[in-house]
Order: sequence, then C-alpha cells, then structure tokens
Amino acid sequence: MNPAYWAARIVLATLRYSPRPVAEWLAGCYTKLLDLGIPRLRRVGYSNLAMVLPGANRKHVIDGVFHSIARILVAFSRFPELNKDNIGDWIRYEGFEHFEEALRRGKGALFATAHLGNWEISAFAHSLMAQPMHIVVRPLDNRKIDDVVERYRALSGNTLIQKKEAARSILKALAQNEAVGILIDQNSSLDQGVFVDFFGIPACANVAFAKIAARSGAAVIPGFALWSEAEQKYILRFYPIVEMTGDATVDTAAIQKQLEHVIREHPDQWLWIHRRWKTRPPTEAGN
Repeated sequence: MNPAYWAARIVLATLRYSPRPVAEWLAGCYTKLLDLGIPRLRRVGYSNLAMVLPGANRKHVIDGVFHSIARILVAFSRFPELNKDNIGDWIRYEGFEHFEEALRRGKGALFATAHLGNWEISAFAHSLMAQPMHIVVRPLDNRKIDDVVERYRALSGNTLIQKKEAARSILKALAQNEAVGILIDQNSSLDQGVFVDFFGIPACANVAFAKIAARSGAAVIPGFALWSEAEQKYILRFYPIVEMTGDATVDTAAIQKQLEHVIREHPDQWLWIHRRWKTRPPTEAGN
C-alpha cells in the first residue's frame, strides 16, 4: 500500500481528464489542501520574505506561490497530450536568439534554471519547439511517484540525468553541442558550495554548475518559463549568455545575481517555501 502514490495518481488523473477550467479549479483546491496540511511551508515562506524582502506583502506573495504550483500541476498532468501542434497554446519563446548563439559557439548550452515559473514545462516544451535536451534530476523519495514523474518528463524526448552521477553525462552532452538544464536555486551544504550574496543575505550555492561551465566552455543561459497573466500562457524566456571567468566563486555569484534579478520581477512565481538560506556561514553565531 502506497497512499502517497495513489493520491498523486488521482490528482494527475482528475487534472488530465477534466476540462481545463475545471482542472485549474481542482488544482487550486489541491494546493489549498497542501497549504493547510503542511503549515510549515507558509511559515518558511513568510520567514524568507521577512528576511530579504521586508516590504513585500507576504500573504500575497505566498498565495501566489501556491497558485503557481497549481498551474504547474495542471500543465504537468497534460504532458501526455502535448505535442508540436498544441504546445503553443501553453507556452512561447522569448530570447531564443541566445540559444542559437550558444549552438553557434559549438560547446553546448548550459541552462541555469530554477524553481521559478514552471520548471517542468520549460524543458518539456523546448524539446517540442526546438530540440530534445538533457535535464539533471534528483529522484523523489517515493520511488513509485518518481517513476511516474520521470516517465512524464521524458515524454517529449528529453534525457534525464540522475544528479548523483551527473558530471560525466553532462560533459558528454555538452561536448556534442547539446543542451543541459540544471536547477541552481537550492540550498547547498558547506562541503559542496560557497557563500554568495543572494537578496543581500549570504546563501550557500553549489559550485558544481560553475565548474562544469568552466571545464566544458559551454554557453551559460539563464532560462525560465514565466507565467504571463495577460497572455494566459507561459513565456520561455532565455536571457543573454552569462560569460564565465573560470573562478567558481565569481561565476556562481554572477549566476545567482541574475536569478535574483528575475525573482524580483516575478516574486510570486518562485518557491519561497524552500529553506534557501538554511546553511549558514560557520562564523555566524551558533555555528
């Protein structure tokens, strides 16, 4: 018996087979249950906002986070039906020329993405609208749910790279002038990261991304699928290539600064409910 797995299957099925307006309403109900059932998520979000954006309307922003999760659930549930003919109903490009420039350089495209907007549809749609890519993933704790998620993610032709064994596969893909997407916004442990400025507060960020970029010579492109309320669809926005220096700390700071800039423009679409500033410098009191 695996209650979480069956709950996930029910959620996906009801969202997939309901008319889209009904699915959006249902997804809102599901995320409301998530909000009420795990109150620490909202508490973490409020704490993060109070620390780095004290002037923000915390309730408005965190409500927006749960609305964003609801949109992600609806889109994800429809992956089996999405194809080259209808993907434009859900998302469009902006800044595609930066990806074209990366391909011209011939050393691959390294997408720096985050839990911002809809990180699931960004890679999925890119495969349908341009070409398949590689995405680095961390297995979910529930193996049966992870099997479903991985199957959905690969439906558009993308290749999944397991995070624990990522470096060699990433470098191989980049050497073939292919694209790789990596989430860069998660808290890192002291042994794997460096502290960089993030919203004015030191945050521990993994340096593996910057090291891979330096070793491969790949073009680093910040890219996010951001929701447009006006268009009622996502915009897969590629930002200008971030030139790497080869210094892992400097390059990590530059990438995180670009991410911060985009989050400030779309604060209600970032996952504030993650403990991004959990790891603290040893010099701080209590460490």
